[in-house]
Amino acid sequence: MLKRLVPDNFVLVLLGTIVLASLLPVSGAAAGLAELISAAAIFLLFFLHGLRLPRADVLTAMRNWRLQCVIFLFVFAAMPVAGQVVAPIAASFLPAIFVTGLVYLTILPSTVQSAISYSSIAGGNVAASVMASAVLNLSAIFATPLLVVLLIGGAGNANIGSDVVIKIAAIVLLPFAIGQIAQGQLGAWAAQRKSLLSFMDKSAIAIAVYVAFSASVVAGLWSRVDMGTLVILTGFIALLLAFAFCASWLLGKILNIPRPDHISLIFAGSHKSIATGAPLAAILFAGPEAGTIILPALIYHQLQLIISAPVAARLAGKGLQAT
Repeated sequence: MLKRLVPDNFVLVLLGTIVLASLLPVSGAAAGLAELISAAAIFLLFFLHGLRLPRADVLTAMRNWRLQCVIFLFVFAAMPVAGQVVAPIAASFLPAIFVTGLVYLTILPSTVQSAISYSSIAGGNVAASVMASAVLNLSAIFATPLLVVLLIGGAGNANIGSDVVIKIAAIVLLPFAIGQIAQGQLGAWAAQRKSLLSFMDKSAIAIAVYVAFSASVVAGLWSRVDMGTLVILTGFIALLLAFAFCASWLLGKILNIPRPDHISLIFAGSHKSIATGAPLAAILFAGPEAGTIILPALIYHQLQLIISAPVAARLAGKGLQAT
């Protein structure tokens, strides 16, 4: 039962990080140092992304341009539109900061690991899933901040000034570019140490979540949120997740996409990446709001894993009629 409810151990790490930030939030003078450590962790995270993403693979992915375009538009157009539809309804039941969080999760890219894993289990086009995740997460460096400006604006204290552009360039684009350049020297080393790099990846994400959530706790997050609010928030998140699965399935049917590609669309389209969402939120939202805004994405991440397991098993067992 526990494995079904928590199919990914990293979810336990994130939950533990939230508990730790709630009980022992970093504050005062230590908060400034923690923010520097978080920035360094984000730099490391995107360096590792650049190091492990072969340039040739991106070009290969674009050869199946029809599928990649469909997935891209679903993730960065259809899901944000769904967020805009849900937001005014949610505003009648939830604090504004959580409504912002709901919109924010809809403009995040797909996950890398889980979308690929479930696509493989279901019999999808694994290569297309790998490339879609890579292209989406690379595109998110530009697309997510742009969509924050267009769809969120000043809500949640979104800060998209020139200093933020410089910060994105310095701790997101620059390390990614360095990682790409370093592939020739470190690519073989990285391929032999996947476990170590995965640990470093997850540690960087956990640090970013801890620092952002600590600021929210210090600002009084839990004094403003009760269990009823969390239940309602989870209900809206579940609604968005149901839309993501159903709409991606229906879109594949309408476009008559081949079965393996259809499966890749379903999982790449419905999953959202906390690995990209948490670091970008720490940059895009000023003050303690970042930790609160990523809470819906954290809940969505857990729900997508719970739902994906039986969906993948059903697709693998019975096949998907894409015609």
